[in-house]
Amino acid sequence: MTFLSILCALLIEQMKPLRADNPIYAEIKRLALRMEIWFNAGDSTHGRMGWFLMMAMLMVPTALIYWVLKHYNWFLAAFAWNVLIVYLTLGFRHYSHYFTSIQLALNAGDDATARALLAEWTKQDTVGMEASEIARLAVEKSLITTHRNVFGVFFWFLMPLGPACAVMYRVAEHLARAWNEPEHMRNEAFGQFAARAFYWIDWIPVRLTAVAFAVVGNFEDAIYAWRNFAHRWADEAIGIILSAGGGAMGVRLGTPAENAAKLLPADAATVDLGDEEPDMLPGEEPSVRALQSTVGLVWRALLLWMMLLLLLSGAVWLGATP
Repeated sequence: MTFLSILCALLIEQMKPLRADNPIYAEIKRLALRMEIWFNAGDSTHGRMGWFLMMAMLMVPTALIYWVLKHYNWFLAAFAWNVLIVYLTLGFRHYSHYFTSIQLALNAGDDATARALLAEWTKQDTVGMEASEIARLAVEKSLITTHRNVFGVFFWFLMPLGPACAVMYRVAEHLARAWNEPEHMRNEAFGQFAARAFYWIDWIPVRLTAVAFAVVGNFEDAIYAWRNFAHRWADEAIGIILSAGGGAMGVRLGTPAENAAKLLPADAATVDLGDEEPDMLPGEEPSVRALQSTVGLVWRALLLWMMLLLLLSGAVWLGATP
C-alpha cells in the first residue's frame, strides 16, 4: 500500500500540483503563528511546549483516522487517506514553476527576468547578479527544496505511523523556519528547540538523499565533496545536500559569493582532514546547463527511491504470504 500511495500521490500532483499558498498550508502557518504568540515568553522551554502541542494537534487526528480505517479493514478508505496525506505533504511541484521559468529566461538571455524570478523565489536581493550566480542559486534552492519536500517526506512516510510521520516531518520543517528565520525571531530562545528537533528528524533523510544523488550521479566526486566540504557550511544538512549534489553533477555549489550559500572558512572547520585539506570544491562553475543537469539528477534520484520502495514492498508482501 505504501508504494502505491506514493505513486498515486505523485501522479496526481503531476496532473494537479498543490500550490504552496493553498488554504491548508495557510491555516497551518496561522496556527504556528498563534502558537508563537501564545507560548513565546522568551524561554526555550515554552518553545518546546508549543512545538509538542502543535505536533499533537496535527499528528494525533491523522494517525487516529488511519488506525480506525485499518482496524475495521476499510483498506480502500485507508489507501485513499494515505494518498491524500502524501499529496498534501509532498511538494515536488510547489516551486517548479520558478525553476522552469528561470531556466527559460536564462536560455533566452533574459537575465533581468531570471533575477526577478529568483528574488521572488528565494526572497534575496538579486540585483546585479550574473547568469552563473543566478544558475547557482537556482540549483541550490532546487536541491534543498526537493529534499525537504520530497525525499524527507518519503522516508518518514515509510515509518510505522505512516501518514502521521509525514505530517510531523513537514510541520517540523516549517516550525524550524518560522520560529527562527524571520527578523524578529532571530537569536530568540523560543525557536531553539524547533531547530534542534528538525535537525535530528532530518538527520537520516539528509544522508539518504545525498547517497541517492551520489548513486545516480558521479559517485566518486559526490562522496569526495561530501567528505571534504560538507562541514564547511554553517548548516550541516545544507552542506551535505549541496556538496553531494554538486559533486554528483560536476558543478561547484556553495562557493562564497556574495549572495550564494556561504561556506565557513577552512580554519573554522570542525573536522580535521589532515594537512592537505582541499580548498576548492570539485566541478565547474554553474551555468545554464547546470539547471538541466539538476532536473536529471532529481528525477533519477526519485526513480531510485521508487525502485527501492517497490523492492521493499515486494519483499514485505512475499514475507507475509503463507
